[in-house]
Amino acid sequence: QVQLVESGGGLVQAGGSLRLSCAASENIFSLPIMGWYRQTPGKQRELVAQITNSGHKSYADSVKGRFAISRDNAKSTVYLQMNSLKPDDTAVYLCNAWRNVFGSPSWGQGTQVTVSS
Repeated sequence: QVQLVESGGGLVQAGGSLRLSCAASENIFSLPIMGWYRQTPGKQRELVAQITNSGHKSYADSVKGRFAISRDNAKSTVYLQMNSLKPDDTAVYLCNAWRNVFGSPSWGQGTQVTVSS
């Protein structure tokens, strides 16, 4: 399993921005699918954004136009730029990665994002 470490969470006011980082323990070129999920107590874990090695990106409807996912293979890091944050974005954000479709994903420990009104 690849090790994933998230950073960049914090407390911001509505309308503010944060950039989350996910550093992997190996070259992420070997991890063709990476993404960000978020978890709130009492709610199912939600896929926020995903990116492939081919550059294809997908987003949850709730964050389209506000969040942007990117990957830097040279730095073994995936980013999530979060703009125009809303209180409903408050959650623990987790990075995940797939090595191939026949395996199971790796998960980071999560980073807390709190958006105040």
